[in-house]
Amino acid sequence: MEKDARPSWDNPMQFVLACVSYAVGLGNVWRFPYLCQMHGGGGFLIPYLIMLFLEGVPLFYLELAIGQKMRLGSIGAWTAISPYLGGVGLASVVTSLYLCLYYNIINAWSFWYLFHSFQSVLPWAECPVNSNRTGPIEECERATPTQYFFYRETLDISSSIEGNGGVHTGQALCLMLAWVITYLFIVRGVKSTGKVVYFTATFPYLVLFIYLIRGVTLHGAMNGVKYMFTPKMEQLADPTTWINAATQIFFSLGLGFGSLIAFASYNQYNNNFEHQAIVVSLINSGTSIFASIVTFAIYGFKATINYENCLERTRILLLNTFNLAEDTITMDTVFEWTEKLNATYPQQFAEIANKLETCDLESELDTAVEGTGLAFIVYSEAIKYMPVSQLWSVLYFVMLLLLGMGSMLGNVTAIITPLRDFKIVSCMSNELFNGLVCLFCLLLGLGFTTPSGNYWFTMFNDYGATFSLLFIVLIEVIAVSYIYGIRRFEKDIEDMLGHRPNWYWKIMWGFTSPILLIGLFIIYIAKYIQGGTPTYQAWNKELGKSVVTEYPVFGQVFIGLLLVSSVSCVPLTALYVFCRKRKRGNHHKWERSVNTVST
Repeated sequence: MEKDARPSWDNPMQFVLACVSYAVGLGNVWRFPYLCQMHGGGGFLIPYLIMLFLEGVPLFYLELAIGQKMRLGSIGAWTAISPYLGGVGLASVVTSLYLCLYYNIINAWSFWYLFHSFQSVLPWAECPVNSNRTGPIEECERATPTQYFFYRETLDISSSIEGNGGVHTGQALCLMLAWVITYLFIVRGVKSTGKVVYFTATFPYLVLFIYLIRGVTLHGAMNGVKYMFTPKMEQLADPTTWINAATQIFFSLGLGFGSLIAFASYNQYNNNFEHQAIVVSLINSGTSIFASIVTFAIYGFKATINYENCLERTRILLLNTFNLAEDTITMDTVFEWTEKLNATYPQQFAEIANKLETCDLESELDTAVEGTGLAFIVYSEAIKYMPVSQLWSVLYFVMLLLLGMGSMLGNVTAIITPLRDFKIVSCMSNELFNGLVCLFCLLLGLGFTTPSGNYWFTMFNDYGATFSLLFIVLIEVIAVSYIYGIRRFEKDIEDMLGHRPNWYWKIMWGFTSPILLIGLFIIYIAKYIQGGTPTYQAWNKELGKSVVTEYPVFGQVFIGLLLVSSVSCVPLTALYVFCRKRKRGNHHKWERSVNTVST
């Protein structure tokens, strides 16, 4: 396509909202709160914000500048910088393809839960009755109703990745619906995406605000909020805290996928992307903190309910064992009476010692859960205790859908934009080509709706992007700083903005960000090697919980393919360009020698 014919955003606000909709995703809701919980609550904000300015904002700025200058997708943009770097864009497309394959299954689960929210009693609120109508299903009793609904009703999960089975019809239909909506959002390219982002970028904030008001008024919510903002400063001495802060910033902003380059390529040439890079980065990080307050309010409510239920079970056990009057022991005096009865009746107390539970609010709050476990189990369990739980369930899963769909716009755009820059594709209509991409991803994604599909989902989530993105962004910043040249890059920015970037940006691109990325890259490889055989969480229905299981040989081979397939695009493309140039050079030499002989 000619650059002059390239479509563009109707106004700069559409571009900002598209970036916000893409960057603010499910990771802000379920990954950041988990990291806060793991690394000292409010203390985690210190390394997080430091890494935002050392790594996040400069790399975000860099990708926007490349996209706006070249006005091409990731493949075309990096090829324009150097033909040997075309593989960087290709690696981004492959990584985005992997992400698209499994990311929309999360949206399918959200649809599944949303549709099941319109019931008088939420289906994950209590265990279903067994076929004999004599009591609840045993698997559900061993687990919890929320776990049973997720693993058995939603996933119909097998006992291992080696389990076979057909497609879950309900999940397949939800996945198809998710891809149909994704297609409608991108059907006319940037023209339709620009309209959709007004809704996908703003409505989740309305739901989060409603949840914030409801959350802080829940019983025990302040216990969770206080836990979040009580820093454990000793965690700052742990290198893992800093590594996780850097990694979270990196993935939360969506660097390396090619989505930001694609979005920026539709900007006007003189658009002020510098200001937009700072604004979007701050909005993204602010949303993570805002979502964490909501999440910890829910954590506090759930932890308090579990703690008080534990106290109530202990109270009843003591009353029944020692034949005490009903009002003898209250919730506030359980610990006092436990010590008193243990001292007075040691022999009787010893008989029930194995039945007594350890009730501790702090340990309840310390229980860290991330990912699908937080989104579909912990939140669902908290929602079922809320008054008018159906309303809160609908609001929550609508918010998850919009966050997921907003991110999918960027993920699919990262595939479509670079491919449309090729002449062979540019002659196809937007509707046809975008439809073919969505159909291709849907057909491959059906594998995630099988009984072992969740294990493949985990594999793609753990290994499909992390390693390759670290490598891609490291090559990007080195290529701009030392191959293309910072001075040349400065002139390009001056040409677009009317001024050169200040010293802060140049120091970050030239030294700080590359060193941080090299460090993260080495640590990731070291951890992978030291970790031994890769493992996953397999659902054991006999125990009613997940157990750590090693991947079989074919799973380990597939993990290796995931790690290598995208990264190998960079050296293979460079080798192909080198061989092609050498062959062309030899051909010219031969032609010159033939002409000399003829003469």
